[in-house]
Parts: sequence; structure tokens; C-alpha cells
Amino acid sequence: MHMRTMLIGFALLTLAAASAAGAMAATGKPARGNAESPVKVQVLAPRSEDVVGKASKGFIVDLAAQYPSLASSGADAQLTGPAAHQNQAPFPGAFSPGVDEKIPGLIVLLSTSGVGARNAQNLANLFNLTGFTNQKTNEIWDTWIIGAPSFGRNVRSVLRVAVAADRNKDGVFNDAPGVVPDANHDGRINAVDLKAYGVASNIAVVPFRISD
Repeated sequence: MHMRTMLIGFALLTLAAASAAGAMAATGKPARGNAESPVKVQVLAPRSEDVVGKASKGFIVDLAAQYPSLASSGADAQLTGPAAHQNQAPFPGAFSPGVDEKIPGLIVLLSTSGVGARNAQNLANLFNLTGFTNQKTNEIWDTWIIGAPSFGRNVRSVLRVAVAADRNKDGVFNDAPGVVPDANHDGRINAVDLKAYGVASNIAVVPFRISD
């Protein structure tokens, strides 16, 4: 009887640990199953099931990425935005959909995007602020404030973030695509397509709602 009680207790602990890992993945934090990934990404905002924005804009996407080294990130600081805000001192950067030259491996997708190639469009180059937050852990933070209602009105959306694999084998994670190929031709760009392209990180997935 004592052995049976111990086995039941162990099973419950295992189930609890698995549930916690699943909840962590749902908030955009690295899942335990991705411990072997050289890069770790974590979404700080939005959180899972948040209702964000005002008039379908004005909400923030905020994320952190940890690399094996700062050199391997290929990253640089930036402070940028649309029109007259881009390519200005002290940290000039471009601002448009596509690959971000300041963090060139980053892939950011929104399922309800109306920009460019829509849900396949990499939105990383729309981020406004990139900085080096902790050299001890090679951590970089990247932040975007959405200035236009280009991602749906009063809709449920899904944010997906990952860092592309080192496809050209130059030791730098700088191979993000401007548009993620639809590997299985189902019209939906998700983890299946990101894995087919090749990622060096966990894939952070955050479901949330954009307010009207």
C-alpha cells in the first residue's frame, strides 16, 4: 500500500510539472522541451489572453532573446519609427515590414496581419527599440508600439516569435526571411512552417485579442 501511494504521488507531481511547462509555453516563455535550443525567446507583452490596444492600435509587443554570445546575435541598438522617426541619431534604424537589420535573425508573425504578405510577413523590422539588457546572459530586448490598426479590429490574434537557424553557417543568427514560406501550403503560417524553415530557438506563441 505504501509503495502504491508513493507511485500515485510521483505521477501527480509529474503531471503538475507537465502542466506548468505547458502554461509557460502559452505565455510566450521558453518551454522546457526547448532546453537544447541555442537561442531562447520570451514574449513579455502581450500576455496570453490579454485584450490590448485602443482603437485597434497603441498596443505593445515586447520580447527578450538570449543568445550564446552577443556576437552571434548580429544585433545592434536602435531607436526608430515611421516617416521622420527612422534613421535618426543616436541609434538609427530602418522601419518597414521584413527583416530587421538590427536583430537580423528575428521572426515575428501576427496571424491577423494585413501588412505585406499578411500572416506570412515577418514584422521584425517594425520594432522601434532594441537594446542590450544583460551581457551576463547575452540578453537583448526588442519593443514595438503598434501605431496603426493594421492587425485586425476586435479580433483574436496569435503572435509567434522565433529566431531563425544559422542557415548560411557563418556563426551568426542573421538568416530570418522577409516572408516565411508556407511549407505545407495550407494558407496558415504557424510552428509547422517555422520549423520547416529552420529555427534556432523555441517558438513563443501568444494568443490575445486586439480591441476595437
